[in-house]
Amino acid sequence: MASDPLHIGVALDGAGWHPAAWREPNSRPGELFDPGYWTDLVTTAERGLLDYVTVEDSLSLPGDRFGPPRDVVDQVRARLDAHLVAARVAPVTRHIGLIPVVTATHTEPFHVSKAIATLDYTSRGRAGWQVRVSGTATEAAHFGRRTIAELTAGELAAAVGSGAFPDAARELFDEAADVVEVVRRLWDSWEDDAEIRDVASRRFIDRGKLHYVDFEGRYFSVRGPSITPRPPQGQPVVAALAHAPLIYEFAARGADLVFVTPALADGPAPIVAQVADAAARVGRGGRPLRVHADLVVFLDTAQATGRQRLDRLNELAGAEFTSDAAIFAGSAAELGDLLAGWRAQGVDGFRLRPGVAVDDLAAITTRLVPELQRRNLFRTGYPDGPLRAVLGLPSDVPNRYATS
Repeated sequence: MASDPLHIGVALDGAGWHPAAWREPNSRPGELFDPGYWTDLVTTAERGLLDYVTVEDSLSLPGDRFGPPRDVVDQVRARLDAHLVAARVAPVTRHIGLIPVVTATHTEPFHVSKAIATLDYTSRGRAGWQVRVSGTATEAAHFGRRTIAELTAGELAAAVGSGAFPDAARELFDEAADVVEVVRRLWDSWEDDAEIRDVASRRFIDRGKLHYVDFEGRYFSVRGPSITPRPPQGQPVVAALAHAPLIYEFAARGADLVFVTPALADGPAPIVAQVADAAARVGRGGRPLRVHADLVVFLDTAQATGRQRLDRLNELAGAEFTSDAAIFAGSAAELGDLLAGWRAQGVDGFRLRPGVAVDDLAAITTRLVPELQRRNLFRTGYPDGPLRAVLGLPSDVPNRYATS
């Protein structure tokens, strides 16, 4: 096994990250909402010894993250609940981490805490949570409790480029930071030995080891404690996708892992420096924020090169594919070179987004992983322990409320 292996996860989104992915011969479009499809994807990733899968989700239709819903019929226009997908695949996997996207903006932190804690139990310590912020009026209208003055895609791009976000956007991330803080407090609201389960004394719990979190903030207040015991990991892994200093600061305030999107031309070094600066600005102490770089990948297969596959998909879609993350099309050996070079620039790992879920995930596990193993850059077996241990995070997380 590599002494310091690369950390590699995959981001799953329906048939794949390319909008025409569902039209590929192997994509199984009739099964996108069947449990067997998701089980097959995640078990394939586990056979490749990958660290984790993230399961994409949002409160809008795929492809409609910004602006009003579009009237298109040649793309997948539905999605399943990511947390429930992760819960379904948990019992049929043993090692791979399961990190669903759960939106913080319109979801009560008590519900998030309970859901992710339950996933940590059903997966035996392999749960995580990718926090998402909802900033659109369309998504807010699903709930009817508030209005949101949303940015257009152009305004958002300008804000990301300049780092000058309007106050309304900053408030959404401040609120999300409070959600993460409350969720973490609720995970700690039961001490590890709070459950006595003593039939003779008729005591199931020690009430002295359950704690009120008593959070009072600008956006909500939560008393606690949770109704779910402390998760097996103590603190499941919290992750966030970030593209700008404001969001790096949000990740540094409460996350363990941040997904970033370097450009192919620049590499990750400038972003790694920005993340470190953001952590310093918010006064993050203790464990460093782990940085994983995102790449959309179209790998060579036995039938076609990655470039040929991407060109064919673009022709089917009638437009060139673009993404917030860099797009790689080529061989496993070329991708191995890129990953090795980027790791030397300071990233801790990578999250690969399969352009076509079935085809590119298979290529990752059968072509890229063996290529990295030949270079002694990737593990040949899973390490013992929970997801935190797999990612190199501290496994023994102290409970903030424990008195001894």
